[in-house]
Amino acid sequence: MEEDDPSKVLDLVKDLVLRLLSHNPTSNSSATSSDFQKSLRYAIRILTSRMTPSIAPDAAAIAESIKRRLATEGKSSQALTFADLYTKFASKTGPGSVNNKWAVLYLLKIVAEDRKCRQTLFESSVLLPNLVASDPVLGKKSGGAEKKWQKGVLLVSKDPENLRDVAFKEFANLLKEENEVSEEVLVRDVLYACQGIDGKYVKFDNNADGYVLSNFVKAPRATRTMVRKLCEIGWLFRKVKGYISENMERFPAEDVGTVGHAFCAALQDELSEYYKLLAVVEAQSMNPIPLVSEAASSGNYLSLRRLAVWFAEPMVKMRLMAVLVDKCRVLKGGAMAGAIHLHAQHGDPLVLEFMRRLLRRVCSPLFEMVRSWVLEGELEDIFSEFFVVGQQVKAESLWREGYRLHSGMLPSFISQSLAQRILRTGKSINFLRVCCEDMGWADAATEAAVAAGTTTKRGSLGYGETDALESLVDGAAKRIDKHLLDVMHKRYKFKDHCLAIKRYLLLGQGDFVQYLMDIVGPELSEPANSISLFKLSGLLETAIRSSNAQYDDPDILDRLKVKMMPHGTGDRGWDVFSLEYEARVPLDTVFTESVMSKYLRIFNFLWKLRRVEHALIGTWKTMKPNCITSCSLTKLHHGVKLQLLSTLRRCQVLWVEMNHFVSNLQYYIMFEVLEVSWSDFSNEMEAAMDLDALLAAHEKYLHSIFEKSLLGEQSQPLCKSLFVLFDLILRFRSNADRLYEGIHELQCRTIESSLPSRGKSTNIRSTEKSLETASWLADGKKALTQRAGEFLRNVEQDLAALAKEYSSLLEGFISQLPLQQHVDLKFLLFRLDFTEFYSQLQPRV
Repeated sequence: MEEDDPSKVLDLVKDLVLRLLSHNPTSNSSATSSDFQKSLRYAIRILTSRMTPSIAPDAAAIAESIKRRLATEGKSSQALTFADLYTKFASKTGPGSVNNKWAVLYLLKIVAEDRKCRQTLFESSVLLPNLVASDPVLGKKSGGAEKKWQKGVLLVSKDPENLRDVAFKEFANLLKEENEVSEEVLVRDVLYACQGIDGKYVKFDNNADGYVLSNFVKAPRATRTMVRKLCEIGWLFRKVKGYISENMERFPAEDVGTVGHAFCAALQDELSEYYKLLAVVEAQSMNPIPLVSEAASSGNYLSLRRLAVWFAEPMVKMRLMAVLVDKCRVLKGGAMAGAIHLHAQHGDPLVLEFMRRLLRRVCSPLFEMVRSWVLEGELEDIFSEFFVVGQQVKAESLWREGYRLHSGMLPSFISQSLAQRILRTGKSINFLRVCCEDMGWADAATEAAVAAGTTTKRGSLGYGETDALESLVDGAAKRIDKHLLDVMHKRYKFKDHCLAIKRYLLLGQGDFVQYLMDIVGPELSEPANSISLFKLSGLLETAIRSSNAQYDDPDILDRLKVKMMPHGTGDRGWDVFSLEYEARVPLDTVFTESVMSKYLRIFNFLWKLRRVEHALIGTWKTMKPNCITSCSLTKLHHGVKLQLLSTLRRCQVLWVEMNHFVSNLQYYIMFEVLEVSWSDFSNEMEAAMDLDALLAAHEKYLHSIFEKSLLGEQSQPLCKSLFVLFDLILRFRSNADRLYEGIHELQCRTIESSLPSRGKSTNIRSTEKSLETASWLADGKKALTQRAGEFLRNVEQDLAALAKEYSSLLEGFISQLPLQQHVDLKFLLFRLDFTEFYSQLQPRV
C-alpha cells in the first residue's frame, strides 16, 4: 500500500479504536471520553514500537496455517473460499498492492483467534479490549449451550452458567486456605536455598542437615516434600562451595597441591554454569503463576514442578560433585586424579561428558609433571603429588635409590608398566646429566616428542590422550636408553671393566695369578700384623709387569689395588690378603659396595682354592726328588727302610687323593662356573635395552657365580665342610714337608756316619739347625736307627690320622652334594665320583 500522510493514518487508527470500543458495553465509546484517549495512546504506542512477531515472515506458511485451522473446525467450505481469496491476494502486484502480505495475514489470524477467546479480565485502560462474546458477526453467543453436528464434526459449546469457572475459583480459594504462603514465595525461597542462602520460610536446619520448610508455615505434605527434594541441590551446593572455599584459602598448602587447586578451579567453573542457570530461573520467577482456569499470556512463569524440571540435570552434576568432594577430601595429587577417574566409568553420556571435562582440568598438572619428567628429567613436584619420588643421594646411588615409584600416588588410568617406563626414562636423563656429564639426551627427547606427534612445550598432553602418552614415553625411553647404553659401553668401557674384574678378582688371568702367588707366598706366610701393605703393592706391580697383564689398559691396571682385611691375633698373611678393583662414577652404579663385597668373598674363596693347589704343587716338587734320593738309603736297618717306604707310599697316595679332589673342584669352578656364567652374561649384556636390564644381567651373573661356588646361604654347611678340607690339605702340606725334611736329615746323618771322625764334627755343627733329628748321632748308629724308626712311626701315625679325617670329611662333603638345589653342583658330584669309587667304598654316599 502506498504511504499516506500521517493525518490520514491517525484518522484510520481513531476509527479503528472507536469501533473496538463500541463492542465493549463497559467502555465509553465517545471520542472525547478518557477510555478512548487511553486506548488511542496505547494503540499508537504499539504501532510505533519495534515489536516483531516471533515467527518467520512467511506468507505461504501463515496461509497454510489458517486453512488447516478452518479445516479442523469443520469449515471446509470456508477453507476453500480462503484459499481462493489468498491466491488472488498473493498474485496482485504493482500500484495499490500490499507489500507485507504476510503481516496482513498474521494480523487477520491473530484477530480471529482473539475473538474466540473469552473477554479479558484486564481493564481497557491497560490493554485494548477484546471483541465481546455477543459479537453480531458470529451470529450467536459464544457461551451457547447447544450441541450440533456440522459436516461430521460434533460441536460442544461452553457451559452457559459458567460452572467450570466457578469450580476453578473455588479450587483457587481452597489452595489459598491450605497454603499460608503462595507458590511464588516458596519458589523464591527455594531459589535462595539453592544458592546456600536462608529464605523467609525455607531455612537450613542443622539437626536435619538440610534446608526445610518451617513447621510454623501451613503447607500441604506434597508441597513440603517437593520443597525438600528441590532444596537438596542447595545442600549439595553448600558442601561443594564450602570445599572450594576451604581449599582455596589454604592454598598453597601441601595437602592441597596443584591437582587439588585444579580440581577446585574445575568445580568453580561448573558452579559458574550453575549460577547462569539460576539467573535465568530467577528471571522467570518474577512472572506470576496463572491459575488453572486461566490461559496464561506467557509460558515463562516458574512453579515448583517446573523448577524440578529445570534442576534435573544440575542435580545430577551437583550430586557427582558432592560425591567427588567427599571422596577427595583427604586425597591429593595422583591419588585424587585416580579417585575421580573411577567415577568416569559411567554409561550415562551426560555423566561421562561431565567427568571427562572435569578430569581434563584436574589432570592437567599431573600430565605436565609427566611431560617434564620424561622429556627434561625435571621433577616439578613441590607438593609431593607425583607418583615419582626423588631424594637426595650420592652420585653412585642415584640410579638405585635416587628415584622410586609412589604407588599411592599412581592414578588408575596409568598402568604399572607404563609408570615403570616413565620412572626409568626420567632416571636415565638424570643419570646421564649427573653421573655421566652428558647432554646428548636432549636431542633424543626432542626426536621422541616429534615422533609421538606432540611437542616439548607445556600443555601438549592431557587426560584421555593415553595413546599419545604411551607413544611419547615409549619413544623417549627407547632413544634415551639407547644413548645411555652407548655412553656406558663406548665412553666408559663397561664390558672391559667387567672382563678386568673377571681376570684379576676372579683369578681368570692364569699367568698373573701363578706368578703373584709365587712371589707373595713367603711374605704371606708371616704373621698378618708384620706384613707391609706397601711391599705387597710392589709385589703386585711386579706380577703385573712379569705377566701378560702388562698389556692391559693402564686405566684398568691403576684401579687394581691390594687390600688387607681386618685381622686378629694369630692370623697369617694368607688369611687377610685380597685384591680390590676401584669402580668410579658412573661404573659404581653397577659395582656398588655390596657388589664388590660379593666379589671379595668370591676372590677369598678362589684365592684359598689356589693356595691349596699351590701347596699341593709345592709338596709334589719336594716329593719327587726325595723319592729318588731315598733309594740311596741302603745302609739303614731293613725294618726302618720298610717303614720309610710305607710312609712314603701313604704320603703319595694321600697326595693323589687330595690332588684329584682339588683339581676337579678347580676345573668345576673355573670352567663350569666362571666361564659359563661369563658367556651368559656377555649375551645378556649385548641384548640389554636399558640400564635396568644391564644391572639385572650383572646381578644374575654375580648371583650365578655366588651360588655355584658354594657361597650361597643354602650352601653354607657345604662351604664350611669345604673350608675344613682346605685346612686339612694345608696341614697335610706341613706334615709332608716335615717328613721330607726328616728324610733329608736322615740321609745326611747316614752319610756322616760313614765319614771320618774329623769331618763328622764339622758336619754335625752345620746341621744342628734341623728338626728333632738334630741329636741322632749322639749315641751312634744304633741310636740313629732307633730315632729314625720313632720319627717315621710318628709321621705315619699323623698321616694315617690325616687320611682318616680326610676320608670322613670328603665323604660328608660328597654326601651333601645331591641335596643341593643347584643342578651344577650335581655335575660336581659326577666329576668327583666319575669312577664310582666313593660310591662303592661308602654305599650310603
